Amino acid sequence: MADQIPRVVVLRLPMYARVLSGLVKENRKVVSSQELGARLQVTPAQIRKDLSYFGKFGKQGSGYSVKKLLVELRSILGLDREWSVAVIGAGRLGKALIKYPGFAPQGFNVVGAFDNNPHLVNKKVGKVTVRSIDQLEDSVQELGINVGIVAVPAPEAQNVVSVLLRCGVKAILNYAPAVVQVPKDVQLREIDPLLALQSMTFYLKETRTPRRDRGVRS
Repeated sequence: MADQIPRVVVLRLPMYARVLSGLVKENRKVVSSQELGARLQVTPAQIRKDLSYFGKFGKQGSGYSVKKLLVELRSILGLDREWSVAVIGAGRLGKALIKYPGFAPQGFNVVGAFDNNPHLVNKKVGKVTVRSIDQLEDSVQELGINVGIVAVPAPEAQNVVSVLLRCGVKAILNYAPAVVQVPKDVQLREIDPLLALQSMTFYLKETRTPRRDRGVRS
């Protein structure tokens, strides 16, 4: 079934779940596709179409039960279970990821951290002790790692990803500023803030007021 769902639909589902979580905190019982669309800048028709891939969740004209839809989406996304995560790279970014408090409440438990810097190996970061990256292959099975987060320098990224692939890890989140290659059956997501900034400035350059040279009068 997963292969039949457009990827863009799957990418929108966590956003729906996030909004629904907020509505639960507001003690909302029911929400319409119109309101969900307004909060997410998605058309109500698109929301209804996205949800239709997974079944029927509401009645026309009466909206969706907030709690029920949230439970269903969390199950669809696999957020109703625990996932073991390894962070490879324990520098500044890696340490921030290891200690990030938002992972565990959503079922993502950082159980391992790895680095090739001898000054970091065997040091405690958050709740885990950094291991040598040479131990990564053996540790994947030992720790039951499902997800790998790559936070190493660009030249090392593909080697790290290759080790994860060799160990059978099928979900990789890549923070390294490098394009890595994975088989089609592996879920790869790449996060690069610089690329995001560069794509935004494409639009900003058309609206930015040119700076006048100082000291020059017309």
